Amino acid sequence: METAPLLTPERVLRRIEWKVVRRLEGLLQGEFHTLLRGSGTDFLDLRDYQWGDDVRHIDWNVTARMDELFVRDFMEDRELTAYLLLDRSRSMTFGTVEGNKEHVLCELSAAICQLLVRGGNRVGAVISDGMHEWSIPPRQGRNQVLAIVRELLRPIEGGQLTELGRLLETAARLMRRRSLVVLISDFISQPGWERPLWRLTEQHEVVAVRLFDPHEYELPDAGLLFVQDAESGEQLLVDSSDPELRRRLLEAGRLRDENIRQGVARARVRLHALSTEEDLLSALVRIAGSRRDRHT
Repeated sequence: METAPLLTPERVLRRIEWKVVRRLEGLLQGEFHTLLRGSGTDFLDLRDYQWGDDVRHIDWNVTARMDELFVRDFMEDRELTAYLLLDRSRSMTFGTVEGNKEHVLCELSAAICQLLVRGGNRVGAVISDGMHEWSIPPRQGRNQVLAIVRELLRPIEGGQLTELGRLLETAARLMRRRSLVVLISDFISQPGWERPLWRLTEQHEVVAVRLFDPHEYELPDAGLLFVQDAESGEQLLVDSSDPELRRRLLEAGRLRDENIRQGVARARVRLHALSTEEDLLSALVRIAGSRRDRHT
Protein backbone atom coordinates (compact mmCIF):
# COMPACT_ATOMS: atom_id res chain seq x y z
CA MET A 1 0.00 0.00 0.00
CA GLU A 2 1.45 3.38 -1.01
CA THR A 3 1.75 6.08 1.59
CA ALA A 4 1.43 9.80 0.95
CA PRO A 5 4.78 11.61 0.70
CA LEU A 6 5.91 13.42 3.81
CA LEU A 7 4.72 17.02 3.75
CA THR A 8 7.77 19.27 4.05
CA PRO A 9 8.20 23.06 3.78
CA GLU A 10 9.99 22.63 0.44
CA ARG A 11 7.13 20.54 -1.01
CA VAL A 12 4.51 23.00 0.20
CA LEU A 13 6.38 25.96 -1.25
CA ARG A 14 7.07 24.30 -4.60
CA ARG A 15 3.40 23.38 -4.96
CA ILE A 16 2.31 26.92 -4.07
CA GLU A 17 4.80 28.44 -6.51
CA TRP A 18 3.40 26.38 -9.39
CA LYS A 19 -0.28 26.42 -8.42
CA VAL A 20 -0.60 30.01 -7.23
CA VAL A 21 2.36 32.40 -7.31
CA ARG A 22 3.37 32.11 -10.98
CA ARG A 23 -0.23 32.09 -12.18
CA LEU A 24 -1.04 35.08 -9.98
CA GLU A 25 1.86 37.05 -11.44
CA GLY A 26 0.47 36.38 -14.89
CA LEU A 27 -3.09 37.30 -13.97
CA LEU A 28 -2.07 40.59 -12.38
CA GLN A 29 0.58 41.28 -15.05
CA GLY A 30 3.22 42.19 -12.53
CA GLU A 31 0.95 44.46 -10.50
CA PHE A 32 0.92 42.33 -7.36
CA HIS A 33 4.02 44.15 -6.08
CA THR A 34 1.97 47.35 -5.95
CA LEU A 35 -1.02 45.58 -4.44
CA LEU A 36 1.11 44.22 -1.61
CA ARG A 37 2.91 47.50 -0.95
CA GLY A 38 2.11 49.31 2.26
CA SER A 39 1.89 52.92 3.26
CA GLY A 40 5.16 54.70 3.94
CA THR A 41 6.22 56.11 7.30
CA ASP A 42 8.28 59.17 6.23
CA PHE A 43 6.26 62.39 6.58
CA LEU A 44 6.12 64.34 3.30
CA ASP A 45 3.64 67.24 3.53
CA LEU A 46 0.24 68.51 4.71
CA ARG A 47 -2.67 69.04 2.33
CA ASP A 48 -6.42 69.61 2.35
CA TYR A 49 -8.57 66.59 3.13
CA GLN A 50 -10.18 65.00 0.06
CA TRP A 51 -13.12 62.62 -0.04
CA GLY A 52 -11.84 59.06 0.35
CA ASP A 53 -8.67 59.93 2.30
CA ASP A 54 -7.78 57.65 5.20
CA VAL A 55 -9.18 59.34 8.33
CA ARG A 56 -6.22 57.95 10.29
CA HIS A 57 -3.98 60.42 8.40
CA ILE A 58 -5.92 63.51 9.55
CA ASP A 59 -3.68 65.92 11.47
CA TRP A 60 -6.06 66.93 14.24
CA ASN A 61 -3.78 69.60 15.70
CA VAL A 62 -3.52 71.50 12.41
CA THR A 63 -7.22 70.89 11.72
CA ALA A 64 -8.14 72.49 15.06
CA ARG A 65 -5.97 75.57 14.39
CA MET A 66 -7.12 76.09 10.79
CA ASP A 67 -10.75 75.02 11.30
CA GLU A 68 -10.43 72.86 8.15
CA LEU A 69 -9.53 69.21 7.68
CA PHE A 70 -5.88 68.57 6.85
CA VAL A 71 -4.21 65.20 6.22
CA ARG A 72 -0.58 64.13 6.37
CA ASP A 73 1.04 62.76 3.24
CA PHE A 74 3.73 60.10 3.59
CA MET A 75 6.48 59.03 1.25
CA GLU A 76 5.94 55.41 0.26
CA ASP A 77 8.59 52.94 1.28
CA ARG A 78 10.16 50.88 -1.45
CA GLU A 79 10.28 47.97 0.95
CA LEU A 80 7.46 46.77 3.12
CA THR A 81 7.56 45.02 6.47
CA ALA A 82 4.69 42.57 6.88
CA TYR A 83 3.57 40.37 9.75
CA LEU A 84 1.29 37.37 9.46
CA LEU A 85 -0.76 36.72 12.61
CA LEU A 86 -1.64 33.04 12.46
CA ASP A 87 -4.17 31.04 14.47
CA ARG A 88 -3.22 27.39 15.07
CA SER A 89 -5.75 26.64 17.79
CA ARG A 90 -7.64 23.35 17.93
CA SER A 91 -10.68 24.58 15.99
CA MET A 92 -8.46 25.17 12.94
CA THR A 93 -8.15 21.41 12.45
CA PHE A 94 -11.82 21.14 11.40
CA GLY A 95 -12.45 19.95 7.85
CA THR A 96 -11.71 17.05 5.57
CA VAL A 97 -8.36 15.28 5.25
CA GLU A 98 -7.88 16.96 1.86
CA GLY A 99 -8.62 20.47 3.06
CA ASN A 100 -9.12 21.42 6.69
CA LYS A 101 -8.70 24.99 7.90
CA GLU A 102 -5.15 24.40 9.13
CA HIS A 103 -4.15 23.08 5.69
CA VAL A 104 -5.56 26.20 4.02
CA LEU A 105 -3.82 28.37 6.63
CA CYS A 106 -0.48 26.82 5.67
CA GLU A 107 -0.94 27.20 1.92
CA LEU A 108 -2.37 30.72 2.12
CA SER A 109 0.47 31.85 4.41
CA ALA A 110 3.07 30.32 2.10
CA ALA A 111 1.57 32.09 -0.93
CA ILE A 112 1.39 35.50 0.76
CA CYS A 113 4.92 35.19 2.14
CA GLN A 114 6.33 34.15 -1.22
CA LEU A 115 4.63 37.03 -3.01
CA LEU A 116 6.02 39.46 -0.44
CA VAL A 117 9.62 38.27 -0.46
CA ARG A 118 9.70 38.11 -4.27
CA GLY A 119 8.99 41.84 -4.15
CA GLY A 120 11.98 42.42 -1.87
CA ASN A 121 9.86 42.84 1.27
CA ARG A 122 10.50 41.58 4.79
CA VAL A 123 7.96 39.24 6.35
CA GLY A 124 7.60 37.87 9.87
CA ALA A 125 4.94 35.98 11.79
CA VAL A 126 3.29 35.74 15.18
CA ILE A 127 1.68 32.35 15.81
CA SER A 128 -0.78 31.22 18.50
CA ASP A 129 -1.81 27.67 19.36
CA GLY A 130 -4.47 28.71 21.87
CA MET A 131 -2.04 28.34 24.77
CA HIS A 132 1.11 30.20 23.75
CA GLU A 133 2.25 32.82 21.25
CA TRP A 134 5.63 32.85 19.55
CA SER A 135 7.16 34.98 16.81
CA ILE A 136 9.45 34.76 13.79
CA PRO A 137 11.29 38.09 13.26
CA PRO A 138 10.80 39.67 9.79
CA ARG A 139 13.41 38.83 7.17
CA GLN A 140 13.68 38.63 3.42
CA GLY A 141 14.19 35.64 1.14
CA ARG A 142 13.00 32.16 0.41
CA ASN A 143 14.51 30.71 3.59
CA GLN A 144 12.25 32.97 5.62
CA VAL A 145 9.19 31.59 3.84
CA LEU A 146 10.37 28.07 4.56
CA ALA A 147 10.90 28.93 8.23
CA ILE A 148 7.31 30.17 8.57
CA VAL A 149 5.89 27.15 6.72
CA ARG A 150 7.97 24.85 8.94
CA GLU A 151 6.29 26.34 12.02
CA LEU A 152 2.87 25.76 10.47
CA LEU A 153 3.67 22.10 9.78
CA ARG A 154 5.08 21.42 13.22
CA PRO A 155 2.78 19.28 15.43
CA ILE A 156 1.41 21.25 18.38
CA GLU A 157 -0.89 20.59 21.28
CA GLY A 158 -3.53 23.30 21.15
CA GLY A 159 -6.08 22.67 23.88
CA GLN A 160 -7.64 25.92 25.04
CA LEU A 161 -10.12 28.38 23.60
CA THR A 162 -8.48 30.73 21.13
CA GLU A 163 -7.41 34.08 22.59
CA LEU A 164 -7.30 36.30 19.51
CA GLY A 165 -7.01 39.35 21.73
CA ARG A 166 -3.81 38.00 23.24
CA LEU A 167 -2.39 37.24 19.79
CA LEU A 168 -3.15 40.79 18.63
CA GLU A 169 -1.66 42.35 21.76
CA THR A 170 1.51 40.26 21.43
CA ALA A 171 1.89 41.38 17.82
CA ALA A 172 1.33 45.04 18.71
CA ARG A 173 4.19 44.93 21.24
CA LEU A 174 6.56 43.43 18.67
CA MET A 175 5.95 45.81 15.75
CA ARG A 176 8.00 49.00 16.11
CA ARG A 177 7.23 50.59 12.74
CA ARG A 178 4.17 50.76 10.52
CA SER A 179 3.61 47.39 8.86
CA LEU A 180 1.17 45.43 6.78
CA VAL A 181 -0.58 42.98 9.12
CA VAL A 182 -2.39 39.93 7.75
CA LEU A 183 -4.53 38.20 10.37
CA ILE A 184 -5.61 34.67 9.39
CA SER A 185 -7.97 32.85 11.74
CA ASP A 186 -11.40 31.23 11.98
CA PHE A 187 -12.26 33.87 14.63
CA ILE A 188 -13.67 31.18 16.94
CA SER A 189 -12.30 32.90 20.01
CA GLN A 190 -12.88 34.09 23.51
CA PRO A 191 -14.60 37.51 23.43
CA GLY A 192 -12.70 40.77 23.72
CA TRP A 193 -10.58 40.73 20.53
CA GLU A 194 -12.32 43.71 18.88
CA ARG A 195 -10.56 46.41 20.90
CA PRO A 196 -7.01 45.03 20.37
CA LEU A 197 -7.80 44.74 16.65
CA TRP A 198 -9.00 48.35 16.57
CA ARG A 199 -5.86 49.53 18.39
CA LEU A 200 -3.71 47.67 15.87
CA THR A 201 -5.32 49.60 13.00
CA GLU A 202 -4.22 52.88 14.63
CA GLN A 203 -0.61 52.13 13.72
CA HIS A 204 -0.72 49.51 10.98
CA GLU A 205 -2.61 48.48 7.87
CA VAL A 206 -4.58 45.35 8.75
CA VAL A 207 -6.06 42.72 6.44
CA ALA A 208 -8.24 40.05 8.07
CA VAL A 209 -8.94 36.65 6.52
CA ARG A 210 -11.49 34.39 8.14
CA LEU A 211 -11.16 30.69 7.28
CA PHE A 212 -14.27 28.54 7.50
CA ASP A 213 -15.52 25.13 6.46
CA PRO A 214 -19.00 25.00 4.85
CA HIS A 215 -19.93 21.98 6.98
CA GLU A 216 -19.03 23.44 10.40
CA TYR A 217 -22.65 24.04 11.29
CA GLU A 218 -24.26 21.26 9.27
CA LEU A 219 -25.23 18.17 11.26
CA PRO A 220 -26.01 15.05 9.18
CA ASP A 221 -29.24 13.17 9.83
CA ALA A 222 -27.56 10.05 11.23
CA GLY A 223 -29.32 9.31 14.51
CA LEU A 224 -27.40 9.37 17.79
CA LEU A 225 -23.94 10.89 17.41
CA PHE A 226 -21.12 11.96 19.65
CA VAL A 227 -20.13 15.52 18.73
CA GLN A 228 -17.00 17.22 19.98
CA ASP A 229 -16.36 20.89 20.58
CA ALA A 230 -13.51 21.90 18.29
CA GLU A 231 -11.91 24.17 20.89
CA SER A 232 -12.50 22.57 24.30
CA GLY A 233 -12.61 18.92 23.20
CA GLU A 234 -15.82 18.38 25.21
CA GLN A 235 -18.02 15.56 23.84
CA LEU A 236 -21.79 15.40 23.84
CA LEU A 237 -24.28 12.74 22.70
CA VAL A 238 -26.96 14.28 20.46
CA ASP A 239 -29.83 13.05 18.30
CA SER A 240 -28.85 14.32 14.85
CA SER A 241 -32.20 13.25 13.39
CA ASP A 242 -33.91 16.04 15.35
CA PRO A 243 -34.66 18.78 12.77
CA GLU A 244 -34.97 21.42 15.48
CA LEU A 245 -31.46 20.63 16.72
CA ARG A 246 -30.06 20.97 13.21
CA ARG A 247 -31.94 24.24 12.72
CA ARG A 248 -30.58 25.66 15.99
CA LEU A 249 -27.05 24.68 15.03
CA LEU A 250 -27.34 26.48 11.69
CA GLU A 251 -28.82 29.53 13.40
CA ALA A 252 -25.98 29.56 15.94
CA GLY A 253 -23.52 29.49 13.06
CA ARG A 254 -25.29 32.33 11.27
CA LEU A 255 -25.30 34.41 14.48
CA ARG A 256 -21.60 33.79 15.09
CA ASP A 257 -20.79 34.79 11.49
CA GLU A 258 -22.72 38.04 11.89
CA ASN A 259 -21.04 38.86 15.21
CA ILE A 260 -17.61 38.32 13.66
CA ARG A 261 -18.43 40.55 10.68
CA GLN A 262 -19.72 43.31 12.94
CA GLY A 263 -16.73 43.08 15.29
CA VAL A 264 -14.22 43.34 12.45
CA ALA A 265 -16.19 46.20 10.84
CA ARG A 266 -16.15 48.15 14.13
CA ALA A 267 -12.35 47.90 14.05
CA ARG A 268 -12.42 49.48 10.55
CA VAL A 269 -10.92 46.35 8.97
CA ARG A 270 -12.17 44.67 5.82
CA LEU A 271 -12.90 40.99 6.42
CA HIS A 272 -12.25 38.41 3.67
CA ALA A 273 -14.00 35.06 4.13
CA LEU A 274 -12.19 32.07 2.64
CA SER A 275 -13.78 28.61 2.47
CA THR A 276 -11.75 25.42 2.69
CA GLU A 277 -13.35 24.50 -0.66
CA GLU A 278 -12.40 27.74 -2.46
CA ASP A 279 -9.61 27.89 -5.04
CA LEU A 280 -6.65 29.63 -3.42
CA LEU A 281 -5.68 31.51 -6.56
CA SER A 282 -9.17 33.00 -6.94
CA ALA A 283 -9.19 33.98 -3.26
CA LEU A 284 -5.86 35.84 -3.54
CA VAL A 285 -7.01 37.69 -6.67
CA ARG A 286 -10.15 38.73 -4.79
CA ILE A 287 -8.19 39.91 -1.73
CA ALA A 288 -5.60 41.76 -3.81
CA GLY A 289 -8.29 43.40 -5.93
CA SER A 290 -10.12 44.58 -2.81
CA ARG A 291 -6.92 46.10 -1.43
CA ARG A 292 -6.20 47.82 -4.75
CA ASP A 293 -9.68 49.35 -4.81
CA ARG A 294 -9.15 50.69 -1.30
CA HIS A 295 -5.95 52.49 -2.30
CA THR A 296 -7.24 54.01 -5.56
